[in-house]
Amino acid sequence: MTTLLTGCNREQWEVGFYPVESKGATSHTDAYTSLWTGNWITALIVGALAWGLMLWCVVVYRRKKSDRGLPVQMAYHMPIEILYTVIPVIVVMGLFFQTVNTLEQTTDDRTPGEQVIEVVGKQWAWDFNYVTEDVHYAGVQVNLDGTEQPGYDAPTLYLPADTDVELVMRSRDVIHSFWVPAFLEKRDMIPGRESSIHLRPLKEGTYVGKCAELCGEFHSEMLFNVEVVPMDEYLDYTDGLRQQGNTGILGPEYDRTEWYQNPYEREGAES
Repeated sequence: MTTLLTGCNREQWEVGFYPVESKGATSHTDAYTSLWTGNWITALIVGALAWGLMLWCVVVYRRKKSDRGLPVQMAYHMPIEILYTVIPVIVVMGLFFQTVNTLEQTTDDRTPGEQVIEVVGKQWAWDFNYVTEDVHYAGVQVNLDGTEQPGYDAPTLYLPADTDVELVMRSRDVIHSFWVPAFLEKRDMIPGRESSIHLRPLKEGTYVGKCAELCGEFHSEMLFNVEVVPMDEYLDYTDGLRQQGNTGILGPEYDRTEWYQNPYEREGAES
């Protein structure tokens, strides 16, 4: 146990063993961390009480050598039974409302994005359409070479710091999943449907991302990076894409949909 504890530092404890770089990374990460650590603290308290009571009963009410016959039999104890009913209800209700409050701040966040960016998953890379700036970046598959940092040249998504961003996600072919571990958020990308994340990147830096849904032979190479930069640097980057001729967005004309048909898009189908 001592060896295990020495491998943990204060930063890891503060974020509940989430990625250390998640602290203050976006407008959502602190809410997720608070919910996570609060649930663990509650579980530990409940567990300690339950085990403490069981051990108390084992020690205090154990059969002694001097005992004769059966111990005193009790059919019920009304105050204790009421206590054991009320306390779990209070705990569950508290966790429920805390979860709802967190979801309202995170998953249900619909703050209008000053910058709208479309993230498109494809076997086995990523396209990034900077819709507000009307430019795009077409990613290519990462080739793993066995080094410790195989994703240094991976497709890179640029996000402006301290700016409300709307990430709209969809897939060109099979089910993918957009995951930036440090952001503590993940969204599935299902053909024919769109999902989104509304957040505000707060901490500048480089973050790693990956597809979190088994999507075929080279799923492990579907990596990407995220660069959170100041707004002026973000605009310089998108201007660079414009100068390279990457104007407009890479739309559904590049989707591989011959094998898939959304039933809600069929003529005459009711949604």
